[in-house]
Amino acid sequence: MVSETHVTPADLIWPLFVREGADTAEPIATMPGVFRHTVDRLPALAKEAEALGIPAIALFPYTPSHLRTAGGEEALNPENLVCQALRAIRDSGANVGLLTDIALDPYTSHGHDGLIDDSGHVLNDATVEMLVAQALNQARAGADIVAPSDMMDGRVGAIRAALEADGHHDVQIMAYSAKYASGFYGPFRDAVGAGGYLKGDKKGYQMDPANAREALREVALDIAEGADSVMVKPGLPYLDIVRRVAERFDVPVFAYCVSGEYAMVEAAAAAGMLDRNRVILEILTAFRRAGASGILTYHAPDAARLLNG
Repeated sequence: MVSETHVTPADLIWPLFVREGADTAEPIATMPGVFRHTVDRLPALAKEAEALGIPAIALFPYTPSHLRTAGGEEALNPENLVCQALRAIRDSGANVGLLTDIALDPYTSHGHDGLIDDSGHVLNDATVEMLVAQALNQARAGADIVAPSDMMDGRVGAIRAALEADGHHDVQIMAYSAKYASGFYGPFRDAVGAGGYLKGDKKGYQMDPANAREALREVALDIAEGADSVMVKPGLPYLDIVRRVAERFDVPVFAYCVSGEYAMVEAAAAAGMLDRNRVILEILTAFRRAGASGILTYHAPDAARLLNG
């Protein structure tokens, strides 16, 4: 009755990884309990999310090596894994929101979020053109929310203009506005198969972990360009950023409890060092207490079952 902060399944988004094949759930070694699922398994998972009260799922592809190129052209293929997944879930009738990632790192042979020149420098404007085409491809396949995670300048405005021109007036943009160049992304890069390809680092376009005021400038720019909601990533090490953004801006603010955070909880629980279920709910409460409107978390189904208990 007197608790100041509450968490419900409706506050959660469940990230899912998609791979080629049939009727397969492939374990991800660095993320115990998380799997790469084939497209035919996704409708059942979407219906599980619906039954648990989780309002949305986020899709991330594990693109085979033979489809990865320097230009990331597979991102524009209307038959790529994400587009197949979107249509399969739509056709199943599952009543969940479908969020898709807008970035090229799952599709490039160099592992960067954008196109690069011969020196390895990411080309902002050329990348934005690709991201716009990627967003349209996913919107046409049935995405409810496109989420640019690339951190290129100007991409939100360009995507918004293209969505409107193509008739996708109801497709929302969740901008990864404050995405830091973090060491917590390693297991995710394993999950989408990008880790072994990455040449160099992403410090040229992702944010410096030492900066807070910069995050507010980045968020303000994305909102001005038409973002419907914004995200802070990673989560727990950046709760102060979540708080600052939530207090400053009148839009939904999401936080991503990233793969490294998930893996730490699982490893500590497996070693008998902490109470897994208690810690999962405590972490989610911390996000909500800091001001997050919602949380992307790999613990979403477990947390929902605990909350529904």
